[in-house]
Amino acid sequence: MIMFILAIIIAFTIYFIKKKQYEKTEYYLQTKIPYGSVRFDKGRLGEFYTYKYLKTLEGYKRFLFNVYLPKENGETTEIDVILLHETGIYVFESKNYSGWIFGTETQQYWTQTLPVGKGKSQKTKFFNPIIQNKVHLKWLQQFLGAESQLPFYSYIVFSDRCTLKEITLTSGNHFVINRYNILTAVQSNVVRVGKQLEQKEVDRLYEKLYPLTQVSEAQKLIHIANVQQKQQTDTANTAVMRCPRCGGTLVIRIANKGERKGERFLGCSNYPKCRYIKNL
Repeated sequence: MIMFILAIIIAFTIYFIKKKQYEKTEYYLQTKIPYGSVRFDKGRLGEFYTYKYLKTLEGYKRFLFNVYLPKENGETTEIDVILLHETGIYVFESKNYSGWIFGTETQQYWTQTLPVGKGKSQKTKFFNPIIQNKVHLKWLQQFLGAESQLPFYSYIVFSDRCTLKEITLTSGNHFVINRYNILTAVQSNVVRVGKQLEQKEVDRLYEKLYPLTQVSEAQKLIHIANVQQKQQTDTANTAVMRCPRCGGTLVIRIANKGERKGERFLGCSNYPKCRYIKNL
């Protein structure tokens, strides 16, 4: 019993020490998100770790978190983390996935593969994060206007719990990495491109973008509602047009034999490797 009480005391002590340390970080001072909310929210925790891994990066820098950029249709797009550095503007999309990750730069959907036991696995599709970050870059550059000619760098950061199994990049404009590699990857880019911005330019960009991190709770709820509505629409479209087994495209075919001869059905474009069909 004594050992149990002692363990609880130690656990609470560690928790409050980490909480105090967290509340001194730039992430907390800007977002005001409580430590408990970050600690048990994978998305927020991924953003915080991105900042934590990069805060030792050399050179003059400023961070921005949860930047709500306006779009032309009155909606907003949210950037997880922006690093304003003397070498340019780094835009990070944080993904807290586990398992194996497969995808190419141009595919609309990537694949997450998770083991489910007995040598079997479960595949799940998710929207290509490179395309997602391209949208972020588009509206960020539009918002900055004349300053959109500055150097921008796109980073997709996956959690350390996943393996980037097969990721094919072709344009050279994006980086896809695990979080434990983020400091090394950015440092390599810093060395490669050299100093591009003066300190006053970094500060000016920060002052222009900072108000977009301080939106009201009502605005955040509207943003979430818009995102959820779009996800529901995309899911419905995907369920109809994508193969639920392998993610291939479903195409209309006509049966040429059997009792359904002459009738239309949806078949997977990966046939004969995938034999999924859906009768119409």
